Amino acid sequence: MAAPKFDKADLERRMKGAVESLKGDLSGLRTGRANTALLDPITVEVYGSHMPLNACATVAAPEPRMLTVTVWDKSTVTPVEKAIRSAGLGLNPIVDGQTIRLPIPDLTEERRKELAKLASKYAESARIAIRNVRRDGMEALKADEGKKLISEDDRKRSETEVQKLTDEQIKAADEAAAAKEKEILGK
Repeated sequence: MAAPKFDKADLERRMKGAVESLKGDLSGLRTGRANTALLDPITVEVYGSHMPLNACATVAAPEPRMLTVTVWDKSTVTPVEKAIRSAGLGLNPIVDGQTIRLPIPDLTEERRKELAKLASKYAESARIAIRNVRRDGMEALKADEGKKLISEDDRKRSETEVQKLTDEQIKAADEAAAAKEKEILGK
C-alpha cells in the first residue's frame, strides 16, 4: 500500500518559510539609513542565469547614508547597475569603475508611500505563496482519498486543519507587513 501524499508538517514548514521570507524582504526596506539588507532581494542576470546580488559583488555600508557595491567581474558592472535601478528601491546608482555607489536618499513623504507600497507587494507575494502551499495540501488530500488511503471524513477534517493553518500564516504575514508599513510611514 502506498504512503499518503499529505504531510501536514511539510505544509506548515513551507508556509512558515513564506512568512520568514517576507520578514527577510521587509527587513531590506529601510527607513532612511544605509543597510546592506536593503539590497538582499535584488537578483542580477549574469552568466546566463539569475543570481543574488551578493553572489557576484560585495555590499558594504561605509557611511550612514551610503552603500557601496564592489562588483567582482568588470563585465557584470552594467547588469548589476541595471538590476539595482530596476529593483524599485528608489536608489540611483553611481558607477565608479568596479564600485557602484548608492547614496540613500532622505525619505520624503512620496518615498515613504513608495516603500509602503513595496511592503504591500511583498506581503501579497507571501500570501500567494501560502495559498499555493494550501492548494498543494488540498490536492494531496484529494489524491489520498482517491486512492482510498483516507476516508472522506478524514479528508474534510484535514482540509479544515490546512485552512486554519493557512489563515494563521496569512495573518502573520499581514501583521509583519502592517508593522513595517507603520514603521515606514512613521505612524
